[in-house]
Amino acid sequence: MSTHIVKAAAIGLAMMAAPVAAHAAEVTLLISNALQGVFEELAPRFEKATEHKLKISFGSTNPLKARIEKGEAFDLTILGERALDDLVKQGKLVPATRIVVARSGLGVGIRKGAPKPDIGTTEAFKRTLLGAKSIAFSESGLTGTYLNGLFQRMAIADSLKPKFKYGRGGDLVAKGEAEIGITQTSELLSEAGVEFVGPLPSEIQNYTSFPAAVGAAAKQADAAKALLKYLASPEAAQVIKAKGLEPPA
Repeated sequence: MSTHIVKAAAIGLAMMAAPVAAHAAEVTLLISNALQGVFEELAPRFEKATEHKLKISFGSTNPLKARIEKGEAFDLTILGERALDDLVKQGKLVPATRIVVARSGLGVGIRKGAPKPDIGTTEAFKRTLLGAKSIAFSESGLTGTYLNGLFQRMAIADSLKPKFKYGRGGDLVAKGEAEIGITQTSELLSEAGVEFVGPLPSEIQNYTSFPAAVGAAAKQADAAKALLKYLASPEAAQVIKAKGLEPPA
């Protein structure tokens, strides 16, 4: 990439945030774990260009939604689509600020160096799960809700239940506490010590859209809106794609 292009991108971001840069703000964010890798790269860029500071709390969608419903203070959130839209209906978020940031599919991860299991077909995936010693996923998140239903439909729920390890799938695999982790692909790709096996077979894949919106009681609404503009930029789209997510069309 030429120096001129790099300079142009930096100037573009600075101009985008120019109206609020004079007032550096601390922006409080509640963000789905699926976007953690994205924000680890984009947050420093945004902070450098705007002088705003991002105070980020990552977590699973359902627990974060519960925190918002209980009245926790925040400026912007990015959650699974159904949860976020429900918060819009409750008046917790500003409807006009809602934008889709990314879409994510589920994937399988193992500890680096472990033999790669076959998950190329639904039957192969089923055999791999039945042969695994332990399977990790977040019970309270969107992944857990989908997987519990999927295992029931595959008629293997009872056989798999003794193997379940609840928590962040990639994290538990990296620590050696689980043989297989199933979670958002982006989480597996950003977890040190985890090798990405591949996405779930297409017939049983589950995609989740992750929209963002500004809180109805946001104290730093202007700075939060500047961040939304940045997340919709071509620069952000490149990082989103590199981290295993799909940017909005």
